[in-house]
Amino acid sequence: MTARQPPRISTRKQPQQARSTELVAAILEAAIQVLAKEGATRFTTARVAEKAGVSVGSVYQYFPNKAAILFRLQSDEWQQTSQMLREILEAQDEAPLERLRRLVHAFIKSECEEAQMRGALNDAAPLYRDAPEALAVRAAGQQIFETFMLELLPEVTMQTRALACELILTTLSSVGKEFSGSPRTAEEITVYADGMADMFQAYVTALKHP
Repeated sequence: MTARQPPRISTRKQPQQARSTELVAAILEAAIQVLAKEGATRFTTARVAEKAGVSVGSVYQYFPNKAAILFRLQSDEWQQTSQMLREILEAQDEAPLERLRRLVHAFIKSECEEAQMRGALNDAAPLYRDAPEALAVRAAGQQIFETFMLELLPEVTMQTRALACELILTTLSSVGKEFSGSPRTAEEITVYADGMADMFQAYVTALKHP
């Protein structure tokens, strides 16, 4: 029996002219609005085309299916997160633990600000999460954090560092998702992020000085 192939999620072509770039931007903006209003289960290419005021054929010029549109939205979000990771974790003028604290605050704030869209994208994830393109984007973000962990915990074994990396990333993602599930004030976000950062700092310090 032939294994099921993941859906094609790469764009059909890249916009080369300003008009094409504007069309793709309009399609993606419409997709965001449709996803926010209808959710992943009712998200269709036809609805996106209607919202953007273009033909379905125009959408298909750039996106072969709805999975490709959703992956583009998710990929853009992942790339923004990766850029945030890079800017914070590679700031050599700060001590590693301070960078980790700043990352926690930035991540929790971002999760709360984008909670509705991220929830909808999470519902749509089964459409594209196993595609090679999705795996490659996630791996890039993972590599940024692994490089930082080597700087944060240079003295520990590779196995200990890998475990610490997994625990921190999993906790940050899972708890951030849970916390952002309800509306939060700026004060609540700050207090919660401080508590999580304190927990990570205590864990890392314990690993450094067992």
